[in-house]
Amino acid sequence: MSVSVEKRDAWFPPDWEDDERMAFLFSAFKENRDVDCTDWDGKIDFWSPLIIDHCRRRGSVCVSLQELNESFRRKGSVPLGLSTVLQSMIRNGKVQKESDFAANVDSGWLSWGVGLLLVRPLKWTLSALLGSGRVPLEESFVVIDLVKEKAAALLAAYRASPLATHSLLSFQELRVLSSHICPDESSLCLALLQLQREKHVTVSLHEGEKLVKFSQAGQGRVPPVSEVDLGIYQLQRSEKLLEERVEVLGQEAEKCKQQAKSLLKEGKKSQALRCLRGSKRVEKKADRLFAQLETVKGILDRIANSQTDRLVMQAYQAGVAALRISLKGVTVERAENLVDQIQELCDTQDEVNQTLASGALDSGEDSEELEEELKSLLEKTIPDNDVLPVVPTHPISPPRKTGILDADFVQSLPSVPDSSLGITDEELDRELSRLTVSDTVVPRGSISAHRKLEPAQ
Repeated sequence: MSVSVEKRDAWFPPDWEDDERMAFLFSAFKENRDVDCTDWDGKIDFWSPLIIDHCRRRGSVCVSLQELNESFRRKGSVPLGLSTVLQSMIRNGKVQKESDFAANVDSGWLSWGVGLLLVRPLKWTLSALLGSGRVPLEESFVVIDLVKEKAAALLAAYRASPLATHSLLSFQELRVLSSHICPDESSLCLALLQLQREKHVTVSLHEGEKLVKFSQAGQGRVPPVSEVDLGIYQLQRSEKLLEERVEVLGQEAEKCKQQAKSLLKEGKKSQALRCLRGSKRVEKKADRLFAQLETVKGILDRIANSQTDRLVMQAYQAGVAALRISLKGVTVERAENLVDQIQELCDTQDEVNQTLASGALDSGEDSEELEEELKSLLEKTIPDNDVLPVVPTHPISPPRKTGILDADFVQSLPSVPDSSLGITDEELDRELSRLTVSDTVVPRGSISAHRKLEPAQ
């Protein structure tokens, strides 16, 4: 891919215009890195990313020393250390010889033919065989990062296309599909080789035709090409050919009808009839092919349904296996025993609850005794130290008007309780002073204001 000098210069870093800096970068490497590691590392760090960026801009995944010399030519000079840079990139795994990259191929690739694998044949040079440190000018190197990018883009393009429903694709169909990703056959083959390494692609040769099979979404790896895949591919090819022939015959029949109309207008009735008969023959042929096309489509539909049924059966089998494992050791007898044990435990728990409830209600004492105790508690609500004298039941005779209490009145007064009231002597004196006979007439029913009788509870 030829690129103008103006566009090429725009790709380079600003150092490209610095003559002194570029004189150093274009010079050869020291014989040993230990002599001057700064010299080595500075040049490697400059040229390695520049080479990868150069290939990415060109849309290629391969590069050769001869191509790099021409692309990086500056003012008539070429870099003298690119061979050393490529060897360093090989050691770091950034590039790999094209021959080494395509060396470990499977039988499918070998059936394609190693010479047909790449546009340029694999180069087994004398220097490679002898292990020479020099890099041949025409030796092709694969940029690993770029070929991985192409492989990922190719797989995404296939899965997003209508061809994703096809189990097999011809190499020519794939070239058309990937024309915007891989500009040439060499890049496409290298991307397919990378996908093969990632277990996403397998290739085969059937009746002289190169076929490619991709892994479907969700598959960890692509399965090998089977007889079913080949049968479906043949049916799909037949379907496509029949559709094309039916379309051509339809156009031919329509053309015959138009000719018949033209001849009839010109008064050539016999010729018009011949054209019309020819149109009918073509239509019958088209109908026959259309019927065959429908048969092929029906077979493809049945195959698709059978594949769906197979997936369903596999799901059922997996479910049965999972159920068998999960129900391992579980039998009807064991389940019944467990249910009986649970029921027995529940009955025992109910009996315990009933026993506890009856014990709480029947604590060994009769209900009548409980009522008597409750009555006594009500009678004892007044503390012992606050017991008042018994309220007299007989009538109190009225006092005399003389203001002096007679003997009968004194006798009618309640007797002083013998029990200790729990009060002080001063309180007793005050209480007695209120009961002392005075000249004042005591009204009927008068009661000490200090203590009032509480009503019977």
